[in-house]
Amino acid sequence: MSENDCIFCKIAKGQMEAEVVYEEEGVIAFEDINAKTPVHVLVIPREHVPSMAEVGGLPDGITKRLFEVAQAVAEKKGVAESGYAFRINNGPDSGQEVLHLHAHVMGGRRLSMP
Repeated sequence: MSENDCIFCKIAKGQMEAEVVYEEEGVIAFEDINAKTPVHVLVIPREHVPSMAEVGGLPDGITKRLFEVAQAVAEKKGVAESGYAFRINNGPDSGQEVLHLHAHVMGGRRLSMP
């Protein structure tokens, strides 16, 4: 999948609508349209990076910002104190559906591990 075909790149560039929760120069967070929990927000780098294998290609500080933005989103959505999952699926066997690195911030109810 190229950057031109990537739905997350289109969201990051403002070419496709999404319910944005947080945004800054290198990172954007938006509601997952297929939410699995009451709070389900995706945090992505604006730059197209297909997987964890290419994370080293991100500009300095962006990887750290993904974690910091996840915490800010959890606070904004009211799940920081009760707990939330910060999950990155990497590759087809993990369930990664969009080949653009993204983290799930999930909470709002007790979560269990599969």
